Amino acid sequence: MKPFVLASQSPRRKELLEQIGLSFTVIPSEVEEKIVETDTPEEVVASLAYQKAEDVFSRNENKLILAADTIVVIDNIILGKPTDKHDANKMLQLLSGRSHHVLTGVTLLSQDNKMTFVEKTRVYFYPLTSEEIVDYIDSGEPFDKAGAYGIQGLGATLVEKINGDYFTIVGLPIAKVVRALKQFNNNR
Repeated sequence: MKPFVLASQSPRRKELLEQIGLSFTVIPSEVEEKIVETDTPEEVVASLAYQKAEDVFSRNENKLILAADTIVVIDNIILGKPTDKHDANKMLQLLSGRSHHVLTGVTLLSQDNKMTFVEKTRVYFYPLTSEEIVDYIDSGEPFDKAGAYGIQGLGATLVEKINGDYFTIVGLPIAKVVRALKQFNNNR
């Protein structure tokens, strides 16, 4: 598979791609993400991934760009990364004892082709006590993660079960990405 550029500063996305031995460089997007409130969550996350890819592509037009974005959705409310402890607490209280969806949008972009897709996984949380929420927030883990939790870390203890692709929750549905990269490379 041909080398590409990962338009993300997410250490989790980088780790996933490294684990399967793909050749890539990292050039994070510098775009200020714009969410249009009238869009569906699927349209929002697809648009955010595309905005990142387009930004990095504008500086690397001879390269294949891979960009992704992840959001958490509950009651049609999009939860991004928490701004502070209070915000993280509100998010975790909202998720406690309920199910929600994690959506990851992925864009592949080159001079000759573009592809965007969205993967969606349902996550069920255990009911959380105030003490569990505060302890989790105090760990520092929630602050760079959509929905204020990371399933690949301490946040795994909050999750009762999932229905769908685990890696979508981590931030990159890796099996679908590999298949998309193969398809994309065949069309280049």
